[in-house]
Amino acid sequence: MSEAALPSNAMFCLMGQGVVQGYAIGKAAVMGAAALEVAHYYIEADQVQTESDRLYAAMDQAQQDLAVIAQQLPADAPREIAPVLEVHRLLLADPMLRQQSAQLIADRLYNAEWALATQGQQIIAQFEQIEDPYLRERSADVRQVIERVLLILNGKAPHAHSLPVQTDPTDSGLIVVARDISPGDMLRLRKVRFSAFLTDLGGPTSHTAIVARSMNIPAVVGLGDVRRLVKDGDMLIVDGFKGIVIVNPAETILQQYRQLQAEHLRQEAQLSQLRDTPAMTVDGIRIHLEANIELPSEAQAAFDIGADGIGLFRSEFLFMGRKDLPSENEQFEAYARVVQTMQGRPVTIRTLDIGADKTLDGEQTVATNPALGLRAIRYCLAHPELFQTQLRALLRASQFGLVRILIPMISTMEEVHAVRQALDKAEQSLIADGVPYAKQIQLGAMVEAPAIAIAIEPFAQHLDFLSIGTNDLIQYVMAVDRADADVADLYDPMHPAVLRLIAHTINRAEVYGKPVSVCGEMAGDVRLTRMLLGLGLRCFSMPAAQIPRVKQEILSSHSAALRLKVATALNRAERIDLHKLLEK
Repeated sequence: MSEAALPSNAMFCLMGQGVVQGYAIGKAAVMGAAALEVAHYYIEADQVQTESDRLYAAMDQAQQDLAVIAQQLPADAPREIAPVLEVHRLLLADPMLRQQSAQLIADRLYNAEWALATQGQQIIAQFEQIEDPYLRERSADVRQVIERVLLILNGKAPHAHSLPVQTDPTDSGLIVVARDISPGDMLRLRKVRFSAFLTDLGGPTSHTAIVARSMNIPAVVGLGDVRRLVKDGDMLIVDGFKGIVIVNPAETILQQYRQLQAEHLRQEAQLSQLRDTPAMTVDGIRIHLEANIELPSEAQAAFDIGADGIGLFRSEFLFMGRKDLPSENEQFEAYARVVQTMQGRPVTIRTLDIGADKTLDGEQTVATNPALGLRAIRYCLAHPELFQTQLRALLRASQFGLVRILIPMISTMEEVHAVRQALDKAEQSLIADGVPYAKQIQLGAMVEAPAIAIAIEPFAQHLDFLSIGTNDLIQYVMAVDRADADVADLYDPMHPAVLRLIAHTINRAEVYGKPVSVCGEMAGDVRLTRMLLGLGLRCFSMPAAQIPRVKQEILSSHSAALRLKVATALNRAERIDLHKLLEK
């Protein structure tokens, strides 16, 4: 769709990815582009030092600006902003960005802007090859940092994003339209009434999605070209359920969505009344609903919405975007904060899960297939000092509540034994140092490699709990890259092979009296709630905002009846049959 092909005020639709459900109706506020047209020119050899100094000065200025923003954060700023600002500040100090950019100036005689943009693209490309979607989308941090420095190099204020200052007071709220939304942008946006986010870039784990979820504001990302196609003041409808944006809608469509919006708000109000209601099936089976979090600050939202605990706390955020590794005390404080926030409810913390295609210190390694290489627990066991530091921090946090340590990408019992030995070593070192910790720590494993799902018995015997990571399990079972649009239709959580492995894991764990949870996207998909109950699942872990709807579905479900139906269907089902069963 070309811009020239669109008449003024013409109605058209855009499709993206809805990362926060809900409806929003309002006028567009298009943010200016931070990405500048980078000047490309060669310098003389005697200008190398001057040009390098200009680059370093701009990067130092950007660091100072971020420090000032962090110091002046208002009390009501979104909780996610402070750690993200720190990540951006550390990126600016990373030699991989600073020194390598200066090296391009010296070696190729690039001007500062060209060198910075070139090196930045190399780093972004490395991030985008990472298997884990959360880590992959951290490329947005690199992009935003580079844009901030480019603004300074071009003599413009680092807050060059702008929003219209004149708005119609009768509007229900502005709908922010942007290429991407940085932490600095988010601080300014809090001062303006807005009701939704739309971005060209991003995915379910981008900062825009994370902050929008924490604020419970509808968001559609990955729209591709929305900032160019939409003009300031255009009337927009945002459908966060379907990932649809309707620009300049006809009055009849506007009225239809106003009715949908009113009904959605009514349902949300009803769901909030379930906060203190236990998730109990009709036949009296108690189901535990826990929350997935990426940042310590998200624990409060999980507690407030009535989560039974934290089913998955991804620890990667502490390690990414920095040259140095986080200290034991830094990790301990982050873990302890979550444990204390949950006030005795269990907190499951996953140990570092990073891929083999990019090491933590920025040095690239060669991996034919990073998803199957030196990643997750394999990486940690290969770096025992790093692993010991994290285990000591986790054990120290256990003195404040129930901490469960979750190991990702386990595939052999030898790895389980190695982790037990590492955990014993960490305990002995704490005892020697006189540092308190809980003596009975629970150790569990992610069930995401088909090997552990197929031969689950010894793992169920020797571990305290299991957590099924359906995102990776489906990918490996189906031999499908879930990030590849060309084979996206083959990525099917309802495939009989996937469901039989989940059922097998749950059934065998029951024999040994070990709890099993699902922490992948399936757990938060209300369309699959009854199917998972029928497979015997008793613990779901999902983004906190999805808990009320899943709880509502559970309250009207009969566990025993579902289990009989699903078992019968799995014994004779093909892929299409299971989809029909799901529709019923």
